[in-house]
Amino acid sequence: MGYYDQGYPPNPSSKRRKKGGWLIPLLLGIIIGILLVGEVVPSIMTSDIVQENFPTDNGTNEATIESGKNNKNSGAIPRAVTVDVSTQITEMVEEVSPAVVGVTNIQSTTDFWEQQESVEAGTGSGVIYKNTDGVAYVVTNHHVIEGADSVEVVLSNDTHIGAEIIGSDLFSDLAVLRMDGAAVEKVIEIGSSANVKVGEPVIAIGNPLGLAFSGSVTQGVISGTERTVPQDYNRDGRADWQAEVIQTDAAINPGNSGGALINISGQLIGINSMKINQEAVEGIGFSIPIDSALPIIEELEATGEVVRPYIGVEIYSLEEVPQAEWKNTLKLPQEVDGGVYVWSVEPLSPADQAGLQRFDVITDLDGNPVKDMIDLRKVLYQDKEIGEEVSVVYYRNGERIETTLQLGSQQ
Repeated sequence: MGYYDQGYPPNPSSKRRKKGGWLIPLLLGIIIGILLVGEVVPSIMTSDIVQENFPTDNGTNEATIESGKNNKNSGAIPRAVTVDVSTQITEMVEEVSPAVVGVTNIQSTTDFWEQQESVEAGTGSGVIYKNTDGVAYVVTNHHVIEGADSVEVVLSNDTHIGAEIIGSDLFSDLAVLRMDGAAVEKVIEIGSSANVKVGEPVIAIGNPLGLAFSGSVTQGVISGTERTVPQDYNRDGRADWQAEVIQTDAAINPGNSGGALINISGQLIGINSMKINQEAVEGIGFSIPIDSALPIIEELEATGEVVRPYIGVEIYSLEEVPQAEWKNTLKLPQEVDGGVYVWSVEPLSPADQAGLQRFDVITDLDGNPVKDMIDLRKVLYQDKEIGEEVSVVYYRNGERIETTLQLGSQQ
């Protein structure tokens, strides 16, 4: 294969130059060039057309550019230009971070020689929300301190302080700690979760994967409000409760539990609690709204426990019973499509005093339909008070019965 022009005849218009014909034009060009350089360049250098952009050394790390002015320091070496990247977010994070702490769950174990030793069973995060009269209070998750024999709080400056568990609550997944507040530098500002909007920017601060990554900051948005997530506390495969949470795509990883979800103003709007941990899922984390958390926090701080109304029955959702048993054993009419059946009744409890028995099926509580045990717990735990009278609709041997009972206190 040859080149693309191989075999074609030469260009007939091209002619060979005569030898020596190029010498005279070359000499004339050199002479004219010398004259132009000597005449034009000095006049350019004395005008404002040429500007050097080297920054002057003014004793700071910031480069200044002044348009339309001559820089006489033409021999200076250019300095590295630094950019001030401080923003509202970085300043806010710097301000809030000292209020977010690490929480270490310490448990006692017995070794082969039957000697007890204390070991770290896990770490999480917490938020300092109060510091009064030298005593500081930290809110964290119940599951962070569950089973702990003692708890240690680690401040953002790596100061370790022993803390006391005042109380914790399974259903809200909240716990309150108390510790010496002398070394506490910052208390977080409480905001409101009532008016958060989908798409609103938020920041999560905590200690993912342990204290080695303490004070980690992740940014995202509010992905959803008033989400409900089923919770299986006893791990029997049945949901015991539905947590109402804020959904965010800010990264929340193991160790972030109990940390702060803050808005763009640096206010606490949620307590980070959980995430969906599936291979096909990314960026779905949940926080306990601060508006629903505050009453629980205050009750735990004041009394060390959350006392809820109860009726004194062991119940299971009707959906767990085979459909054939609805008619044969429970003798439910066809129009009943959900409820909770009573497995046992505590002696002298409100349910016992109201006449409820085993295999009764509750379908309505104070005018609220009850489809499963989560519905019943929501009515009791969120809408009712201890000592309040409520109406109960239930079925026994196919007969619809309505009664009234007075709510007791859960011990």
